[in-house]
Amino acid sequence: MTDILTHREAGISTITFNRLDKKNSITSAMYAALADAVEAAAQDPATRVLVFQGHETIFSAGNDIADFLHNPPAEMDAPVFRFLRAISTFPKPVVAAVCGPAVGIGTTMLLHCDLIYAGDNAAFSLPFVNLGLCPEAASSLLVPQLMGYHRAAEALLLGEPFMAEAALEVGLVNRIVPPSEANALAQAVARKLAAKPLASLIETKRLMKKLPAAAVQAQMNEEAASFGRMLREPAAREAFGAFMQKRKPDFSQL
Repeated sequence: MTDILTHREAGISTITFNRLDKKNSITSAMYAALADAVEAAAQDPATRVLVFQGHETIFSAGNDIADFLHNPPAEMDAPVFRFLRAISTFPKPVVAAVCGPAVGIGTTMLLHCDLIYAGDNAAFSLPFVNLGLCPEAASSLLVPQLMGYHRAAEALLLGEPFMAEAALEVGLVNRIVPPSEANALAQAVARKLAAKPLASLIETKRLMKKLPAAAVQAQMNEEAASFGRMLREPAAREAFGAFMQKRKPDFSQL
């Protein structure tokens, strides 16, 4: 079974996380497939809208930790960074349907989507500090801009989940629906967008994102450098070791 499904119909390219047995956690190979799919959709003249979706019970548990430890993103051309660059610079509308947990990159990737529809069971979390790491995907820039500094600090420093209602309140999602309706709603909105003039959609999105675009890429690069360095430091080793050993990490000396 393919862990990343791609489908194109009526101008809509849909990417589906399809690794339910592992809570849609993402491996390096899956990041490569995601990057390939997003880059292809950007270049495909028949694609007018891109949609991301998972299952009604889970969007993504974030990185597959075992795979992550064996294939750490040590270079800027690592698959995860390719994917983040591809989605953050994607010129056409991006729609997402999010149900259940959206952990780590499952939340940060949404910062680069244009319209987001959440199931009422959605739970967003940014647990980077808890793993001895730092934010990614320009989330250290975009989350404070979206939420305000103090709410961003709560999300990024504590790393605790926040639910769909809180995400709606701060503007991370557009609407909350029953989980069984989220994917269908995202597809319905994508069809509306696909019926509009593509040049107008692209230019409107470009104008909205023009000023922060360079700052986003610079922040992503700085985060990636810090992330790679911190991944080799004692706090991350303790966090990941504790995860694999199913124990609580001890940061008291770190």
